[in-house]
Amino acid sequence: MDISPKFQPGQIVSLDDGDRNLYAEVVQVVISRDLCWVRPLLLANFTYEPPLINDLRDAPDLFWPVNLFRPAMDTEVITLFSQLSPKQPKADIDPVAQAHLNQFIHQFWQSLPEGKQL
Repeated sequence: MDISPKFQPGQIVSLDDGDRNLYAEVVQVVISRDLCWVRPLLLANFTYEPPLINDLRDAPDLFWPVNLFRPAMDTEVITLFSQLSPKQPKADIDPVAQAHLNQFIHQFWQSLPEGKQL
């Protein structure tokens, strides 16, 4: 089965929901299940100027349907990543980052057209 688009480990992808985009790094594409294992990086809310950025680098990884992602362009993410503070090592998952991610995921699934859900 040929999955389109084809993502590579390390590639930055976006999951778009209206004015909010979840940017994540591809860890692995699970071809047999049409899933993409991604590591969340940031959540950008473009209803604000400049965009409101939530750092999700300490949020848990996701397995998500590969067909819902799009490749992120370098020009769109460079300015967003430049707004993140240098990452400090943490022993645990950041509960604030996890809450932002959970809210985005919940709202994203609710906004999907019925035929596009798994």
